[in-house]
Amino acid sequence: MSYIDGFVLPVPENKLEAYRVMAQAAGEVWMEHGALAYKECVGEDLHSEFTNGSFPRIAGAHEGETVIFAFIIFQSREHRDEVNAKVHQDPRMQCGDMKDLPFDCNRMNYGGFTTLVDL
Repeated sequence: MSYIDGFVLPVPENKLEAYRVMAQAAGEVWMEHGALAYKECVGEDLHSEFTNGSFPRIAGAHEGETVIFAFIIFQSREHRDEVNAKVHQDPRMQCGDMKDLPFDCNRMNYGGFTTLVDL
């Protein structure tokens, strides 16, 4: 079964294009180093009548921010660890000054997930 790294983070709406450019470049690096898929998704329908929570609340989004739901698919946990080690050593992934990023890294949520159902 595949292994997934998942991310949920708030992004200011006025920085969404800058985030897209950054995410596109990062995704290309992950794919070059062996990820099976890389997805960055922007919230569109975030308030469901069928749940007690919402992605904006979970992500801690403020007024003027939207939510990014992102995931990277790998063959296995071992494959994820190998790919991520290469990605983190890749000079294209060096952020420089964290203040220049189009989002607040401290508000990003991340986790690794084993696949339970894969249709």
